[in-house]
Amino acid sequence: MRILFLGDTVGRTGREAAASALPGLRQRLGIELAIINAENASHGFGVAPEMAEALFAAGADVITLGNHAWDRKEIIPYIAAHNRLIRPFNFPPGTPGAGLATVALADGRRAVVANAMGRLFMDPLDCPFRTMAGELAKHRLGASVQAIVVDFHAEATSEKWAFAHLFDGQVSLVVGTHTHCPSADHTILAGGTAFQSDAGMCGDYDSVIGMDKTLAAARFLRKVPGEKLHPADGEATVCGLYVETDDATGLAKRCEPVRLGGRLSQTLPHV
Repeated sequence: MRILFLGDTVGRTGREAAASALPGLRQRLGIELAIINAENASHGFGVAPEMAEALFAAGADVITLGNHAWDRKEIIPYIAAHNRLIRPFNFPPGTPGAGLATVALADGRRAVVANAMGRLFMDPLDCPFRTMAGELAKHRLGASVQAIVVDFHAEATSEKWAFAHLFDGQVSLVVGTHTHCPSADHTILAGGTAFQSDAGMCGDYDSVIGMDKTLAAARFLRKVPGEKLHPADGEATVCGLYVETDDATGLAKRCEPVRLGGRLSQTLPHV
């Protein structure tokens, strides 16, 4: 299975760049499963229903969220009715929406996409490690499903690596989101799970992790609350990860970064 994961979409410029690039990437790379994190799509904070609809229309199969999942309150009834928009599964029981989505491909193959959130320097949610183990008891990689992808939305690189090693061989891909900086550690672990500690963002990199650099830098200088942060609006870089899996095992055969447009060095897999 050919899988494309695009990192945190930040503001208008990020979501428009992702929506514009996604159809071409699907065709050029032969993508069969496309996932995008959109928790920063609305002015950097949350996602609105019409924004999710635009990303689905552009070719996203599943949209994941994170710590800004509920910043746009109108997403609450929408997520309850749309099972391909998912939030971290380790939110407490009773939280609207679901933490996993099952996608059926046209040829009958099935993939599970899961969204988890770390706890180091983040909100004190349920344990993502124990919760993930419970969810994996319901799905058998290479048997009941041909791929399992986990968006691990976390601050600490150590927590992301620990999560990936713990579930190595049990999932196809663990990819980190939240820090917005594409890491250079994309790899296939010993047990066959693809991993990158952060996919990067779809947003303007002439910024402070996607937000206007002048306002963000001033907060560090003065330590006084000022104007509300808003996303930078220059040309965006679309950042993500491309993974190919073996349908017989569900494990990764190939793992390569994607960077398209904007200020960062460009890279696309050759297929």
